[in-house]
Amino acid sequence: MVEKRQAIMDDVSGVTRDRHYGYAEWIGKHFTVIDTGGYVANSDDIFEEAIRNQVELAINEATVILFMVDCLTGITDLDENFARILRGTKKPVYVIANKADNTERSYLASEFYGLGLGEVFPVSSVNGTGTGELLDQVVTHFETDDAEDPESGIPRLAILGRPNVGKSSFLNVLLGEERSIVTEIAGTTRDALHSHYKMYGQEFILVDTAGLRKKSKVSDNIEFYSTLRSVQALQDSDVCIVMLDAERGLEAQDMNIIHLADKYKKGILILVNKWDLLEKDTHTANQYKNNVLERLGEYNFIPIIFTSMVKKQRVFQAVEKAAEIYENRKRRVSTSQLNEVMLKEIENYPPPAVKGKYIKIKYVTQLPTATPAFAFFCNSPQYVKPPYRRYIENKLRQHFNYEGVPLRIYFRKK
Repeated sequence: MVEKRQAIMDDVSGVTRDRHYGYAEWIGKHFTVIDTGGYVANSDDIFEEAIRNQVELAINEATVILFMVDCLTGITDLDENFARILRGTKKPVYVIANKADNTERSYLASEFYGLGLGEVFPVSSVNGTGTGELLDQVVTHFETDDAEDPESGIPRLAILGRPNVGKSSFLNVLLGEERSIVTEIAGTTRDALHSHYKMYGQEFILVDTAGLRKKSKVSDNIEFYSTLRSVQALQDSDVCIVMLDAERGLEAQDMNIIHLADKYKKGILILVNKWDLLEKDTHTANQYKNNVLERLGEYNFIPIIFTSMVKKQRVFQAVEKAAEIYENRKRRVSTSQLNEVMLKEIENYPPPAVKGKYIKIKYVTQLPTATPAFAFFCNSPQYVKPPYRRYIENKLRQHFNYEGVPLRIYFRKK
């Protein structure tokens, strides 16, 4: 329906857990599609209970319900239980008999009229057979035409980190609802989940992602595809919120995520979560922050906020800081202002001479790129060394507030 491979698929049952949103279009009508996990009643399994809650939330949210069944297995007890629940809703329900890949299988779909939910549509999700007739019926229930992509132009914040650091809890605290399933089990979230969020008149798209582990630790297909979705969410975002576990600190995998965010020139914010679990005195936060900044090395421009999702400490402050970083990333400085400020700094501390050659920087300008990039024009750009490049970067940050934003600096021949 969304015309791309967005949801993770596998032959194992229970792959989908949270509500997964996508955008679709049919005969000029744009609408949202919500994919949910399989509904299993009266189960003690922690995930199946949480999935039931997610399905019920999706039913309340929906305009039309598509009840998917399997042509090959016929009516099961689970189908009958779920049909009873759907008969209690006042919303239009269409039964979709999937895996009707040929005419013979299509005939098997007639069995599902026994569920008493009206018309049955035999379809094949693999090759798209029968979906046209179904969508013709579905769009008759949409009175208004949604935007083609309601998320375009809205800042995207991706929540990233290792498994079980509290990414889904952060999303749920912000939204005030169980948008993502949260358990003590690492790897609960599998897909990258998009949520619309509004605070102080500013809109955001929040993307909850699966925890990222070392490649060598990723063993099954589902986790492999979850990792791909998380990396894709990072690439599509404007600001990456990297969450750490306060008890474990900044680890190698966190540095890999930060390095990846820097590579794609995204805004970066570090949240140290589970701060309530540490024993603290008046110096703990400063000492912890200094240790993290020391480990970050060249990434010491990233702001750090200490949070607790359980106590709801500094959660909204984190979003405010992410919004600030988004604005910093878009900042453009006029050429006249750049030259006025930076040429003075260069005059105070000129580039060291190399092989008897003096480097003279004459002119600075910001390049017309999506993320902040600056060109410094000089007589011998090949002799500018990394320490001086870092000096220039620090002065740019000091004067023009590029907190949390990677900068690109080029030295070019005038």
